[in-house]
Amino acid sequence: MVQKNSHYLKIEWGKIVECCGLLSLMGEGSELEKNPSCTVSLAIRNANLKDIKALTDVLTLSFHPSGGWLSFLQPILRLGVSEDLRLRLRGAVPYYCCLVAVETTKTPSETKEKVIGTVEITLKSGFNCHYLYISNLAVLETHRRKGVAKKLLKECERIASQWGYNSLNLHVLENNYAAKKLYLSNGYQICENEILWTNWFWVRSEKLFLKKKI
Repeated sequence: MVQKNSHYLKIEWGKIVECCGLLSLMGEGSELEKNPSCTVSLAIRNANLKDIKALTDVLTLSFHPSGGWLSFLQPILRLGVSEDLRLRLRGAVPYYCCLVAVETTKTPSETKEKVIGTVEITLKSGFNCHYLYISNLAVLETHRRKGVAKKLLKECERIASQWGYNSLNLHVLENNYAAKKLYLSNGYQICENEILWTNWFWVRSEKLFLKKKI
């Protein structure tokens, strides 16, 4: 029913539903009832310019969710995210990579692809050193807690090794408990606790600097 390796996950939902006796509960005319051979797979690949719209959706919904009194800024935020992505993807930076997690649903009649997650990895300069930095890790809310973020992080590790580096670094807000749990459970360690200057004026969290040896 499930075929899995480090880059590919294939789930034959039709067989799972049939084996568990759940077909009758899916409702008449459901996709699985019509297409018992329906399969869903997850692949991690490099992003390209055609992904910009889908990537903008993932990043905006993850970091700037709609609702509240700032909703009117959503179109402006989307435009900024889209243009920043376009510049980075068109750039000729040697140590930069934007990854996308793509869910593919196959039925006998059609194949649908959907970008459900993303992450970026780039080389940064520090005091007397260079280091690889992870940013913009985001997964659509409907697909969280399914291992997508973990697979994106694993692919970053593979790329880092390919580039000849043995560590990865990132920041996370101290009160972002879900993200912090994800990183710590995947081997990242807290190296530094940074106080943002805005803490003196706004209610903000401290920022943690994390590192993982690979």
